[in-house]
Amino acid sequence: MKFFGTDGIRGHMGEEPITPSTVMKLGWALGNVLGNNAESRGKIIIGKDTRVSGYLLESAMEAGLISAGIDVSLLGPMPTPGIAYLARTARAQAGVVISASHNPYYDNGIKFFSPAGEKLPDATEQEIENMMRQPAKTVDSRDLGKATRYPDAAGRYIEYCKATIANHVTLDGLNIVLDCANGASYHIAPSVLSELGARLHVIGDKPDGFNINEGFGATAPAALQSAVLEQGADLGIALDGDGDRLIMVDHQGEIVNGDKLILIMALARARRGELQGGVVGTVMSNLGMEQAFRVNNIEFVRAAVGDRYVLEMMKKNGWQLGGEASGHIICLDKSTTGDGIVAALEVLQVMHDSGKSLTELASEMDTCPQMMINVEIARGFDIATNTRITEAVAGVEAELAGRGRVVLRPSGTEPLIRVMIEGVDAAEVKNQCELLADIVREAAAVN
Repeated sequence: MKFFGTDGIRGHMGEEPITPSTVMKLGWALGNVLGNNAESRGKIIIGKDTRVSGYLLESAMEAGLISAGIDVSLLGPMPTPGIAYLARTARAQAGVVISASHNPYYDNGIKFFSPAGEKLPDATEQEIENMMRQPAKTVDSRDLGKATRYPDAAGRYIEYCKATIANHVTLDGLNIVLDCANGASYHIAPSVLSELGARLHVIGDKPDGFNINEGFGATAPAALQSAVLEQGADLGIALDGDGDRLIMVDHQGEIVNGDKLILIMALARARRGELQGGVVGTVMSNLGMEQAFRVNNIEFVRAAVGDRYVLEMMKKNGWQLGGEASGHIICLDKSTTGDGIVAALEVLQVMHDSGKSLTELASEMDTCPQMMINVEIARGFDIATNTRITEAVAGVEAELAGRGRVVLRPSGTEPLIRVMIEGVDAAEVKNQCELLADIVREAAAVN
């Protein structure tokens, strides 16, 4: 597809497709594909993160939808999972997220949720792209849509998050450092945790339009690690710019990533007899996670990278838990997409019920050494058809001899090949990864 990647549309603000004219056309196309399928006048909600460009793109999307005869309800800054939740409860024809997630402020993006609060399937995204090739026609003036502010969007989502944790659980006396990444959760996550009783020290909660993800959040956890140690906190919680990722830090300042968090949640569910089926990870999930599940007789399967593909596999298997090392964690019995706040609450409940620290819980997984190198490639280069690369991969796999694995994955957003190797020996992993990356770099050289 021309516009849609693994997670919606994303790019540099002011460059195609992230321009006012294209986003307005996109809104018009969305309105015609989804909004007008309703028996009555369509309604679509729009939320955004804290990037300065969100004002511009929100207005462009709003104009496109209104020109297609769709009523618009504006949420303001709202985490991505909050928009998914409100798309369901507001009985909207779609939810629009204006965010580039963990990217810097100068990028932005658009992604859509269905009335069920799920990412749109590829077929629907293709319909929208097809519609964008048609000339945009504004409906008659009497049929134009209207725009309103959604009443108390933040408050509704806060109450929903709180309701996902068991009634017997309080966070009284728990000392938590919370990092909101200067993103969409800055005004929501602190309320959720403090209203449940936690003693909070909050960082990354002063967005100015330009500082989203900059030195804070799930993709830059060093600030959280330092703050946990300085405050003598029990743990730290880091969200990303749009609130769908979670990384935690234990009281020693050690990072507990998505793989370990998923394992903690899965083992607790299994012990309560509440784990439905198995767990879905991705091709990038650590081998140590897979081994821990095997020891505990929990089925584990890998999906392609991207939470939409994790979700597809979960639904196919009828399972309720899955996610990525990056911190996209889906609890399908609670939410339809990755939700950093909801996942954090479930981990906190495990701590409360078990009486164990985050350090103790995370120790149930031994992380295998892993190394990844991003290799720039020429656009359109196909690694699957390059004999030199396929032979090199086979050679590395033979060297590892069942003691590790090799993953070559094209980036969904950049002209890069991610070369990843993991195994039991750190030195061997490093050596083999650098060797393979050099071969890929030579074979896929940018001219």
